[in-house]
Amino acid sequence: MDDIVKQAMAKWPNVPDCFGWLGLDARGQWFLRDDAVQALGTFDESKGSLLVHEKLLAFIARNYARDDLGRWFFQNGPQRVYVELEAAPFVWRLQPGGQVQAQTGALATPQACLVDEQGRVYLATELGLGLVHSQDVGLVADGLEQQRWPQEDVLAGSLPARFHFVRSPAQQQTPA
Repeated sequence: MDDIVKQAMAKWPNVPDCFGWLGLDARGQWFLRDDAVQALGTFDESKGSLLVHEKLLAFIARNYARDDLGRWFFQNGPQRVYVELEAAPFVWRLQPGGQVQAQTGALATPQACLVDEQGRVYLATELGLGLVHSQDVGLVADGLEQQRWPQEDVLAGSLPARFHFVRSPAQQQTPA
């Protein structure tokens, strides 16, 4: 986490959390969801505006974390901005040598490969669960053929509980 973020958290410890305003899609893209977009429905129904500013994306990546309840967030100064997840907390791109890289730039080593009922491919790593980017599914198939990781068939609905993450903190929050 950035030092400036830690300083802001110490200076303003009681800033309310923000829900529903940021989403991560199945291709590792971040979306800003204003009130009008949120009024149109869930993240699955209404994505919002694609974020493309490189420095903002890098700032989000450096300050992306999970709380004890399994809700992923971006620490924006003193405020936690909880993330709506289309599929999982990470979206993996396969790297030469067998590692995978998350949308945050973090590298991890796959421990298991899971395939859901829709054919979506996930990798479990020491950082957590991530969906394999659609452009890399063929590389995963090659890795499975080489028996790099065990494969398991799963139901997508079982993944949040098993890997301790919340897809929609906005739907889970309790009214103030």
